[in-house]
Amino acid sequence: MATRIKNKTHAHVPQDRNECAQHIRQIGELQRDFERLRSDMNDQIATITQAFQPLLADRQQRIEALQAGVQAWCEAHRVELCGEADKRGKTANLVTGEVSWRLRPPSVAIRGADAVIETLLRMGLGRFVRTRYEPNKEAMLNEPDAVRGIAGINIVTGVEDFVIVPFEAAATVEG
Repeated sequence: MATRIKNKTHAHVPQDRNECAQHIRQIGELQRDFERLRSDMNDQIATITQAFQPLLADRQQRIEALQAGVQAWCEAHRVELCGEADKRGKTANLVTGEVSWRLRPPSVAIRGADAVIETLLRMGLGRFVRTRYEPNKEAMLNEPDAVRGIAGINIVTGVEDFVIVPFEAAATVEG
């Protein structure tokens, strides 16, 4: 794992080449320890998740069954709960909680967007097709002189990162 140095706060600066090599070795040890700890943490999370999954699935099934029953009863008694169809409300208070009916807002579902766009344009319904404009950064990098001096555009070049790569042996498993 390479370490990119972003800030230099609280740095202990080695005093010679030997001490610098020792620091790089310690970085490698700490990175490997970090990965071991992360692996142990993920193993424990997996164990906990596996232990609770059947309990959660059972509760979810029970909740869904109760919800279906409450909805069936409420649908059958909607007039009693909310009043006549032309004046009825959408919410009923049942002491331990509320039930409500809500109309979702209209939405548009599109399958095969390319074909839909083509059809809309062919039928003269271009007002339903959105054209998106955005800066082309790749083109700007290819022609930096053309955009130099334009407010809001800054071509960043020559940024150097310092990278530390502790040596590690690669392990392979042959099957």
